[in-house]
Amino acid sequence: MDDQNKTLTTRQGHPVTDNQNMKTVGVRGPAMLENYQFLEKIAHFDRERIPERVVHARGTGAHGVFESYGMVGNDHISKYTRAKLFQKAGQLTPVFVRFSTVIHGVHSPETLRDPRGFAVKFYTEEGNWDLVGNNLKVFFIRDAIKFPDFIHSFKPDPVTNRQDGGRQFDFISNSPEALHMITWLFSPWGIPANYREMQGSGVNTYKWVNSYGEAVLVKYHWEPLAGIRNLTQKQASEIQGQNFNHATQDLYEAIEKGHFPEWELNVQIMTDDEHPELSFDPLDDTKIWPRDQFPWYPVGKMVLNKNPENFFAEVEQVAFGTGVLVDGLDFSDDKMLQGRTFSYSDTQRYRVGTNYLQLPINLPKTHIATNQRDGQMTYQLDLPNKGNPHINYEPSSGDGLKEFPKVYPDHEPYYAAKLIRKRINRTDVFTQAGERYRSFEVWERDDLISNLVSAISQADKTIQSKMIDLFYQCDSDYGRRVEEGLKGV
Repeated sequence: MDDQNKTLTTRQGHPVTDNQNMKTVGVRGPAMLENYQFLEKIAHFDRERIPERVVHARGTGAHGVFESYGMVGNDHISKYTRAKLFQKAGQLTPVFVRFSTVIHGVHSPETLRDPRGFAVKFYTEEGNWDLVGNNLKVFFIRDAIKFPDFIHSFKPDPVTNRQDGGRQFDFISNSPEALHMITWLFSPWGIPANYREMQGSGVNTYKWVNSYGEAVLVKYHWEPLAGIRNLTQKQASEIQGQNFNHATQDLYEAIEKGHFPEWELNVQIMTDDEHPELSFDPLDDTKIWPRDQFPWYPVGKMVLNKNPENFFAEVEQVAFGTGVLVDGLDFSDDKMLQGRTFSYSDTQRYRVGTNYLQLPINLPKTHIATNQRDGQMTYQLDLPNKGNPHINYEPSSGDGLKEFPKVYPDHEPYYAAKLIRKRINRTDVFTQAGERYRSFEVWERDDLISNLVSAISQADKTIQSKMIDLFYQCDSDYGRRVEEGLKGV
């Protein structure tokens, strides 16, 4: 960089000759309103932050690349999806990944018990694809209408501004579908050791669509090639006493040293029907598809190899949405997915702004042409129609934008049912929670019980009794140990 490019300027490009002193009447006199350099500087400083995310506020991220394997087991991937990023073995797609905690604020310790967000933006040749999920494979609820209530119960009390296990388990005791998730969350799996050694999951059920318009249900799983490592509450507390940015630091330093984190993307595939042989509805986000019935198939590998150059511009302003899909990927009837698809992109418009997709970190790396115009902070004048700038509508008789010719048939799911408000038929809220408890190693069960007792002890006796009863229905030993633990508090 030459000396001219190192010159400090204002945001208007004016060279700054004195960045130490405002203009005043005499050395000690009042400051002048004409201090434009100061006013511009301080006014921007006052606006440096944008509203933090309601959830996933604390986060970090990195750039990387995804390499497709081109296969699903012994089949070419085109049997299941026509999405171009998967079609060729060795095909590379740039990505940006944001890791996060869910409930806690932007400056909260990364050692707190909380699900971790795992969001990947693929910059494909057909536009962006966002795969938004978390480190655990299930969620607390199965219907998006309950999402604000769930989050409110886990956020601080609106009066005391403190998180309260009594509030959390009041909600859970009345929402037993959450039992599977809290069995994960209050075990060591609720505090990953870092982001590099952490699994990821799409959680929601999506569809893959092939060139014939045929669809299958699909779930996504990221498996860290460095292995999986979690923390007990004692280990997390020891780390927190010395470093509450440990996961961010670990990821940044690993990439700087060239120790690039890697994950393999696996998928589970299921035919798109009700599957009466299962005790649960396959679209229920509180359930895991059994691997012995629906194997994991590796379909690609992701490597993170570059740290952000500007944390705010890239990590804070990156915007994800579950509705951001490319051709060959589609929505299932998963009720959580349907609700998230509106909510995620809507919160970006509120938080970052109407034109958040014009920011470099969110901008697709492909052709963009749209009749959408204006709005706050629009600045990329070359994005709309390059043919005739006077035509910002479609159809037109002139040289305005035209529809892309249809290449493949649409997937057309068939529905023949009444419009209703009703819980799904197969809830089975206890089986998988009990199986998860029994699958834990002894030290994981010990930590789970200790953490649950500590949190539930903050609830009143009625809620404690309801939780004990629910745990007994998951597993008798599970319920007994929580009951005995609460008696000893």
